[in-house]
Amino acid sequence: MTNRTDHALAFRSLHVPGRPLLLPNAWDTTSARIIEDAGAAAVATTSAGLAWTLGAADGDRLDRDRALAAVADITAAVGVPVTADIESGYGRDAAGVADTVRAVLAAGAVGVNIEDARYDGGDPLRPVAEQAERIAAAREAADAAGVPLFVNARIDTFLRGAGGVDLTLERAAAFLAAGADGVFVPGAVDPGIVKELADGIDAPLNVMAGPGAPPVAELAALGVARVSVGSGIAQAAHALVRRAARELLDAGTYESLAGGLGYGELNALLGTRP
Repeated sequence: MTNRTDHALAFRSLHVPGRPLLLPNAWDTTSARIIEDAGAAAVATTSAGLAWTLGAADGDRLDRDRALAAVADITAAVGVPVTADIESGYGRDAAGVADTVRAVLAAGAVGVNIEDARYDGGDPLRPVAEQAERIAAAREAADAAGVPLFVNARIDTFLRGAGGVDLTLERAAAFLAAGADGVFVPGAVDPGIVKELADGIDAPLNVMAGPGAPPVAELAALGVARVSVGSGIAQAAHALVRRAARELLDAGTYESLAGGLGYGELNALLGTRP
């Protein structure tokens, strides 16, 4: 408990507007170890990358037990705090989200992302009151366990094309009142919009970056407290798999394999424990 609580407090302390926590997202134990070895202060999972590794599609289609077993493997493999992307909570209702959070804590993670997107063919986002209830359940479950879990409320207004700054700020205020600690707005990278969000949200702001997004220094100057890359690294890794496979099958050559990590380096990295 002491180690988990210490990790939770350490993870919270890393969210500083203007000096953002940088999270290259992992999807399995090997990617997590590589990211930690590169110097990351914490490891964040990507729900999409993790689902793909387990042979499932992203979007609330992965079984909770399988997802959290993978999270447990990742937390056991690294010595830094881990935050888990749990999609919309792997639960039909607020009680289900609370069950998930208890399982997250048992897996050793000290942070979660909980998104407000829906994938049932209805509206793109859950109603504010319903999502607030789910976040409150997550907060209550963590508090009951005595762990200061960092609850990052993901708002998919921009990612799903469901609203702009005003709606995002409205939803952020409701989710913070329900017990969220931070707000994650993927899809918002325009500097003007990011500045409005950082100024209008009374909590650490997380943005998702990738090619074409402002560099970290610019996001920091805008007041961002956390920068992650979502499934971007996993997508790039899988793109390499496809390029190398097609090159071998079509051209009979192997140039795509140049620049890979050395066998000995990887073997040594995975042969040590945190």
